[in-house]
Amino acid sequence: MNGTEELFHRLLAALGRLALNPFYYISILFVVIQYRRHIILERKFFASRLHSLGQETWRTVVWGLAAGVIASLVLAGTGIRLEPGTVVLLWGLTLGLLFLRVRFLCLAYSAGLLGLLHLILPQLPGWGSHSGYDWFYRAIDGVDVPSLFVLVAVLHLLEAGLILLQGDRLATPLFIESKRGKIVGSYQLQGFWPVPLFLLAPVASGGVGLPWEPLLAGNWGAVQWDFLAFPAVIGFTGMTLSRLPRPKLRQTAGLLTLYGAVLLAGAMLSVFWTPFGWAVAILSILLHEAVLAYGDRLEHKSGPFYVNGPRGLTILAVLPGSPAESAGLGVGEVLHKVNGMRVQTKEELHEALRLNSAFCKLEVLNLEGESKFVSRPLYEDEHHQLGIVIAPDDDAPYFVEEKTFSFPSYVRRKWMGVLRNERQQGL
Repeated sequence: MNGTEELFHRLLAALGRLALNPFYYISILFVVIQYRRHIILERKFFASRLHSLGQETWRTVVWGLAAGVIASLVLAGTGIRLEPGTVVLLWGLTLGLLFLRVRFLCLAYSAGLLGLLHLILPQLPGWGSHSGYDWFYRAIDGVDVPSLFVLVAVLHLLEAGLILLQGDRLATPLFIESKRGKIVGSYQLQGFWPVPLFLLAPVASGGVGLPWEPLLAGNWGAVQWDFLAFPAVIGFTGMTLSRLPRPKLRQTAGLLTLYGAVLLAGAMLSVFWTPFGWAVAILSILLHEAVLAYGDRLEHKSGPFYVNGPRGLTILAVLPGSPAESAGLGVGEVLHKVNGMRVQTKEELHEALRLNSAFCKLEVLNLEGESKFVSRPLYEDEHHQLGIVIAPDDDAPYFVEEKTFSFPSYVRRKWMGVLRNERQQGL
């Protein structure tokens, strides 16, 4: 059996080990909890759901697997060194940070912290002298800083691609209280993908030689290699009340691409200049925070977009399979007239719809402010507002307030998160 065939058989064995890895199922469970919360919010606000739990979970798992294959192929060429102890420490730190904030479910934070621990702890007096902690000492000493941050950079570049391809499917419309105390429409943008990675790792014995020369492997020909199954989670979270979901997601993807490129360059530089590992570990955390802060700053500079005004009622969402969807109505457009009647409130909309119970004529202002006309018959079993979710007014019975929260509180509130009702504030 030649080296390529042996590698293929070892890859199949790694797939089997992934099927027994509890961390992979933990990541899928987290995704299920996220989607369940989205659907509960949709039903609470709109008495309908915009997403399917089964379909969205299946789609996310499949796309995460595809991303894992791409990342594994890219990383196989780099020869990054991740010891099994490094993987365990990464997951331990990730789960610990998750209990502080859900948005910390990102390798940027756990890898940055692990890199700092690798650089700081061995310098402390008495390091390695306590019996019973030998595994921990070996795991910390075995961290390869350049490999660690090449992994983080590649995953963030993949995340940017997944956001462009899939992110708008994870946009959930909500009613939110603005800083001025006004209830406005918004979109929660949040998605996570479980990404199984199959990384080539050096082993002391029982491995196989590589038929190619990895970029970072050094004396690669004298080292034996095997596949290490590493389930990771990538994802993003955010909210927009001043823009359409798609432009906001493009902005997020662009910032993450920049982050991944800078971190990749820093990781490569640390290969040739070891002290730069300090800078890369710190950049992993601070630059990620800067990306989030910059996105929030751009968001807050603009006023609310999903509000009703003199022109009419702003469309916050269109229910799937509804008359509004079949008529081509879109998010952000404005209902100007219904059956010839100007509408600026929900009450006026309902009154205008009652003018003709069998037929409906709409004048809608598109995103460019130009009028378009839609007419269609009405049927008894259709949504009372044609499947249109309009921007809220100050009498909205439910709203949320954006705030980060920890995973325990997330579960404790039965996946309802920030929801409060009957005019009470959110978290």
